[in-house]
Amino acid sequence: MRIAVLKEQAAGERRVAAIPETVKKFTALGAQVAVENGAGTAASISDQAFADVGAHIGDAATTVAGADIILAIQAPDPAGLTGAAPGAWVAALFDPFAMRARVDAYAAAGLEALSMEFMPRITRAQSMDVLSSQSNLAGYKAVIAAADAYGRAFPMMMTAAGTISAARVFVMGVGVAGLQAIATARRLGAQVSATDVRSATREQIQSLGAKPIFVESVAGIEGEGAGGYASEMSEEYQRAQAELVSSHIAKQDIVITTALIPGRAAPRLISDAQIASMRPGSVIFDLAVAQGGNVEGSVADQRVERHGVTIIGYANTPAHLPADASALFARNHYNFLSAFWDKDAGRPVLDDEIGNAVRLTQGGKVVSERLEAA
Repeated sequence: MRIAVLKEQAAGERRVAAIPETVKKFTALGAQVAVENGAGTAASISDQAFADVGAHIGDAATTVAGADIILAIQAPDPAGLTGAAPGAWVAALFDPFAMRARVDAYAAAGLEALSMEFMPRITRAQSMDVLSSQSNLAGYKAVIAAADAYGRAFPMMMTAAGTISAARVFVMGVGVAGLQAIATARRLGAQVSATDVRSATREQIQSLGAKPIFVESVAGIEGEGAGGYASEMSEEYQRAQAELVSSHIAKQDIVITTALIPGRAAPRLISDAQIASMRPGSVIFDLAVAQGGNVEGSVADQRVERHGVTIIGYANTPAHLPADASALFARNHYNFLSAFWDKDAGRPVLDDEIGNAVRLTQGGKVVSERLEAA
């Protein structure tokens, strides 16, 4: 069993799909691990660190040659995987809804694409869930980046020269990223409020010491879809939410937006008119900018100034914390494969529940029911 770890080729991608810790563990299972030279450099992991735990270091062609499993952060171009074993697994982020042509190319190449973002939201798969591990870091980084762009202090300070008021932070979308954003902003001393379409998040917001801001006037609201993700809301709710946000956002110094709907463009949460209502010097961080953006006018990897308000957002937020993001992603990979490792077969054998959920292609065909139903 040969596992290959390639250097990421996507622009701005600084993560790596394995770390020395997981390479050592895979080796202990009996696998041979090959790592492309320079794969971990951007994440502060040297080739020697991989070699010290038994990895074979080489160029891309040598690394992928005969590989049974290829681990990546973002799915590599299948044209570069021609040396892999027939039917080799590729476990990575595929962005299958937006990158359907790439999925089809994997099927045509006879590769088995395993989409890590399709990991089911079940208890036994929590340690394999890359979306949660990476979103946690993204929520933290969003607050740190917003604090850096904000021209004032976060905590209340009482000094001989007078008192500085605490920054007011509003988090929109209380998933994994939003919860971490709330916690981080609270640690920095801000006054934090938050909102979400899922009523079940109210207690989570309060447990972190933040103030919940919810639409109360529309009956029967429950915006939770399959797997605990947010779902698209009715026009009535969207109007009520827009009115609530408009009145609240004008009083905020920092806004963090995190709302995503799987398989859809990110919902628009903040309009240009709402931005104009904020006081000059305020900052908005759009965590959904790569999926179309929650904020009107946001541009990935660019600092935009509108009405005196700074709008920022990264196309790949976890890659701005490459060492920690790589460590968590690599452990997700290891937890995924090791959970199904068959000692007799010397390789992982996926079960139906998780295997069918993450498998996009097999036997030259696209086999994902979730993708085909989209």
